[in-house]
Amino acid sequence: MKILIICSKQFYPKIEKIKEELEGRNIEIVLPNCYDDPQMEAKMWKLGKEEHQEFKAKMFKKSEDTIKNMDAVLVLNYDKEKNGVTYNNYVGGATFLEMYDAFRFKKKIYLMNDIPEGLLYDEIEGFNPTVLNGNLDLIK
Repeated sequence: MKILIICSKQFYPKIEKIKEELEGRNIEIVLPNCYDDPQMEAKMWKLGKEEHQEFKAKMFKKSEDTIKNMDAVLVLNYDKEKNGVTYNNYVGGATFLEMYDAFRFKKKIYLMNDIPEGLLYDEIEGFNPTVLNGNLDLIK
């Protein structure tokens, strides 16, 4: 099995432990775009709006191409705090789009935690994800 991990950059520190556990089960793990340089997007913003837009478009295409070659995606959706507000089981815009690509290409979608309440709840539920509630043993 080959799985792409997708998540907010804020959750990157949690990836290594999950990666090691899944690789120990002979699951091939592919890391998120810019995992090796989490500040890449900020660097692109500093270059200008046009450069940032080109970067984002390139990353969306790269994700789409990667997902086509996966068996599944694993969404790390933990609580995220920003400006004093906590977002439970956070799924950001880019992660949502990657989930949609996985759905379009009929790939299995695993959510580490429950579907987040809010604006996109119905859409995410429509992707029919397997909610792990932190239990990686449910990945099959």
